[in-house]
Amino acid sequence: PMNTHYLTADEVTTALGISKGTLYSYVSRGLIRSEEIGGKTRAKRYNGADVQKLQQRQAQRKNPIQSAATALFFGDPVLESAITLIHEGELYYRGYNTLQLARECHFEQVAALLWDDTAAEAAMPLLPSPENRQTSPLLAPPIAATVRRLVAQGQIAEAFQMALITAAPLDLAAYQLAPNAVRQTGLRLLNLLTDVCAEAAGTSAASVEQLEQVGNHLSSMQRIAQRLQQVWAPNQATLATVLDAALILCADHELNASSFTARCVASTGATPYAAVVAALAALQGYKHGGSTHEVTALLNEAAPDPARAVRERLRQGKPIPGFGHRLYPQGDPRAKMLLALARDTATHQASDSRGLENETALTTADTLIDITVQATENHPNLDFGLVVLAKALGLPDHAPFSLFALGRTAGWIGHILEQYELDRLIRPRAQYTGVQPRR
Repeated sequence: PMNTHYLTADEVTTALGISKGTLYSYVSRGLIRSEEIGGKTRAKRYNGADVQKLQQRQAQRKNPIQSAATALFFGDPVLESAITLIHEGELYYRGYNTLQLARECHFEQVAALLWDDTAAEAAMPLLPSPENRQTSPLLAPPIAATVRRLVAQGQIAEAFQMALITAAPLDLAAYQLAPNAVRQTGLRLLNLLTDVCAEAAGTSAASVEQLEQVGNHLSSMQRIAQRLQQVWAPNQATLATVLDAALILCADHELNASSFTARCVASTGATPYAAVVAALAALQGYKHGGSTHEVTALLNEAAPDPARAVRERLRQGKPIPGFGHRLYPQGDPRAKMLLALARDTATHQASDSRGLENETALTTADTLIDITVQATENHPNLDFGLVVLAKALGLPDHAPFSLFALGRTAGWIGHILEQYELDRLIRPRAQYTGVQPRR
């Protein structure tokens, strides 16, 4: 069989059905990367991934209908976007390595980067200062009570959606779809979703009098990660930096199901509120962000016997939630960073009883990783990293999904902005396979 990573010249010409002259032309044009093998000869080997891409292009030309169908399932790109690049196992936001951003920036800075391509030229892109920030419509008392009830029932996604649907009619500025107006709407959306997290913890960010009107509140003067830390871990101010990193790692991931949903809705001319509500509907599915709930259940079940938990799922033909990603066969870099943050946090908290409990959860997670990677060769993904981090920090059960949704909202707004600028309705066609018209 051909080498998975590198091919000889003969293997390439056979695979593509081309001459060596054409191969050398492809190399000179940058279509196929090559490197010298070494030794006395000047022979070269050729990048197998590049050859595979060219094979896919050949198949496209031969069967464009089949190519269009497979494009929807991790296939060839169907939309252009300047926001996020996934390349050779690494993730980049507008050219910046995401891991570097997570180490060096606040979430708001990265949101600004996603929402404005000119911010990529600045070393430290910033959102408007708190004095100029437009805050969200506040949660009215009946809505706040419903939010708390939904969260208590494990329905944080529905709580987010209810808050957005209720606030949307009050936010007339959201109907303005010019770029600067959409960015301001994005700020209000993020503030509102953060308020939902505060309500979920039973800590309202505003007084009763303020809840009765749309206006400013003190919490909007703080960064989102600080506000989350204050309601989730009030005595651990240093955790805000960790939450910033988690939000940044969740912020965007190219054209995933929820981002594509947001773009489809935005392409109709609907407001950012409508697009984000729809994106949340996609995110909560168990094959997307809803997987965080499956991972939480797995970690709880695995506590007494991780090997048994994995074995039972494999025996039933079920996947192990939180493991594997088709775009990262060698491991999800976001998960690696989240797990490193979780381990570091557990080490610093191990002096108290809660810290010991959280460290035990981390030990269970590490054992699960070892067993699952050995059995399936699948590595932890973002969902697993979020759940383990939340357990290491002692955060509420809804925190993994909340971090995912809050972080990804920044990316959704970026995609919404791109779609408004494109100003074209997304309307693919279906290949009809039913009964032909009857006479």
